[in-house]
Amino acid sequence: MSTHAPNEARVIPLRPQTAPPGSGGTTRTPQRPTGAPQPPAPKEPLWRDLVGDVLRRERLAQERTLKDVAEAARISMPYLSELERGRKEASSEVLAAAAQALGLGLADLLSLAQDELARYTPSRVGRGRRSPTGQYDGLCLAA
Repeated sequence: MSTHAPNEARVIPLRPQTAPPGSGGTTRTPQRPTGAPQPPAPKEPLWRDLVGDVLRRERLAQERTLKDVAEAARISMPYLSELERGRKEASSEVLAAAAQALGLGLADLLSLAQDELARYTPSRVGRGRRSPTGQYDGLCLAA
C-alpha cells in the first residue's frame, strides 16, 4: 500500500541529485554493485549498412531515381532498394554494377564505405597501415 496521498505524484529522479550549494554536501552518484554488467560498447555498423548508405547518398546526389539506377545496373528496383536500406548483402558483381550505374568504380564505392566505417571505429594503437609505397605508417612488430 502506498504512503502517498491519493492526488500526490511520486517523483523518481532520472539524474543523480546534487546537494544544495553551501551545504558542504557532495554529489550523490548511484553505486553500481560489484560484478554488475557494464553497459554494452557501441556497436560498429554492418558493412551492408555502410555500402547501402553510400549507394543511396550517391544516387540522391545525382538526383536519380531507384528505377533509373536499377535499370542501368540491370538489377531489380526492389533489390536495389533493399541494398540501400542495408537489408541485403550484395555480391561483388552486383556492387560493381550498382557502382558503375552511378559512375563509380567498385574501388570508389568500397573506399567511400570504408571512410564511413572509419568515422565509427576508434583508431587502434599498434596497428600499422601501409602507405601507397608499401611501407608501414604505424607501429609494426616483427613476429
